[in-house]
Amino acid sequence: MSAEAETLADAAPALPVGHYAYDQVDRAFLHDRVEQFRDQVARRISGALSEDEFKPLRLMNGLYLQLHAYMLRIAIPYGMLDSRQMRELAHIARTYDRDYGHFTTRQNLQFNWIRLEDTPDILARLASVDMHAIQTSGNCIRNVTCDQFAGAAADELVDPRVHAEILRQWSTLHPEFSFLPRKFKIAVSGSPHDRVAARFHDIGLVAKPGHGGKVVFDVFVGGGMGRTPLVGVHLRDNLPEEDLLAYLEAMVRVYNEYGRRDNIYKARIKILVQALGAEGYRARVDAEFAAMDRARYRLPPETVAAIRARFG
Repeated sequence: MSAEAETLADAAPALPVGHYAYDQVDRAFLHDRVEQFRDQVARRISGALSEDEFKPLRLMNGLYLQLHAYMLRIAIPYGMLDSRQMRELAHIARTYDRDYGHFTTRQNLQFNWIRLEDTPDILARLASVDMHAIQTSGNCIRNVTCDQFAGAAADELVDPRVHAEILRQWSTLHPEFSFLPRKFKIAVSGSPHDRVAARFHDIGLVAKPGHGGKVVFDVFVGGGMGRTPLVGVHLRDNLPEEDLLAYLEAMVRVYNEYGRRDNIYKARIKILVQALGAEGYRARVDAEFAAMDRARYRLPPETVAAIRARFG
């Protein structure tokens, strides 16, 4: 570990009110990931790893190989940045890139002129402000996005950041969903005005108050843009909050089992939903949902309350 990275790893900066608070377990996890990748980079530079061997390792850390340089894609969970994170990103842009970065439509940030040998220190700096590049590439569940005004909009009925964070924790390094047929994108909204474009994601969730004030979700699936733009179908109304993880687990399991792997252009879930039809896909999801151990994935109110409290 470099001296700079060691100093950063020991830092535990105060968190602005309203931002999700990482604990020591979260920070230790990010630190371990950085050091693991530092070793992998050293082995690649030394020649111990070939590019073919290194490729899946770098992609798991958001690092792409472009024509003239590496590109690092950094996750901004639910699109929320605080001032200390912005300052750190600015420092990285000035020190390791060309003084700028590129914000993507799905609330990530890309640096396009990164040197391979610098990436471990960049990731260490990101970890020092509770940021990372995990699952920003590859055929896995990507960064969970929210309405750009999440947590502040006057018309918001449910703060979607809470459930986006729950989904981030559920999906990160999920042992069954790390090698899906294709990348997978989830968005969460808590407003009657669909600023998150729920119908244009692999899964779109619209949170709202249900009976007795409990949170429920309208679920959309199979939307997307790209070369085959499709509007997602309305899969389910009023999904209870406690069943959220179990139902999404069933949805992604069906995709993982039936999604195409023989053609990259026909591997997204929107193509599967189109092929099966809304009713065919729904029937498979309902069968999986009924057969699974739902108690294992139950989302109790106290867990939701604990996550909500960590937003300050």
